[in-house]
Amino acid sequence: MANTKLLLTDLAPTMSHVPSNYIRPISDRPNLSDVQISDQGFIPLIDLQGLEGPNREDIIKQIGQACQHDGFFQVKNHGIPVTMISKIMDVAREFFRLPESERMKNYSDDPSKTTRLSASFNVKTETVSSWRDFLRLHCYPLEDYVHEWPSNPPSFREDLAEYCTSIRGLVLRLLEAISESLGLQRDYIEKALGKQAQHMALNYYPPCPQPELTYGLPGHTDPNLITILLQDDVPGLQVLRNGKWIAVNPIPNTFIINIGDQMQVE
Repeated sequence: MANTKLLLTDLAPTMSHVPSNYIRPISDRPNLSDVQISDQGFIPLIDLQGLEGPNREDIIKQIGQACQHDGFFQVKNHGIPVTMISKIMDVAREFFRLPESERMKNYSDDPSKTTRLSASFNVKTETVSSWRDFLRLHCYPLEDYVHEWPSNPPSFREDLAEYCTSIRGLVLRLLEAISESLGLQRDYIEKALGKQAQHMALNYYPPCPQPELTYGLPGHTDPNLITILLQDDVPGLQVLRNGKWIAVNPIPNTFIINIGDQMQVE
């Protein structure tokens, strides 16, 4: 009998090996011996504590250099409360632990849907699947989308709305700093954007029986303007720097900032 389960969350616990549609070609498999371990010298860790104070110029310079040389940096003292970060992690885990029937209410393989739970990246078009499930949400303007979001767990909409609003505030502060680092007016990038959008993805990577054969997500760039990434305590993120993949191990209560394709073109 064919397995009709659509999500890895439900498939993975029954697997002793990686199915063939998840196995990457040999040339495109994880090679951990080629990956360097990050320390603060590799991916800049920028303290935003003084961004509105006398250290603003120095912090803006650090942000500008990180954008120019890396396209990635980490931030601490970013103004998002530890309690909010903890809450968002908890509610995300809670969602992926819901019974299959409850989660599947949000399932769709149509990438144009503004709220959808799915697997991999685009199950309709890809030849090799990625080892992840994700819940992707549009979240700006909030009032246009929040009614589409899952209503279970019970605090999901409230917790995510609060988090998305806070993250948007952080993004706008960073865009101001990036504008200034380019010698532009503080509000230049925000004004240049025109109609703005904000998306959020909750990624779940189930335990994998043969992690050397597959990726949670393969190498990619983000097509948007800027990405704010919150990692849990399980390492896995790698960034490409000077032709070398570097593991970025999680630092609690920090965010990874990734400059997307749109910003690089600007």
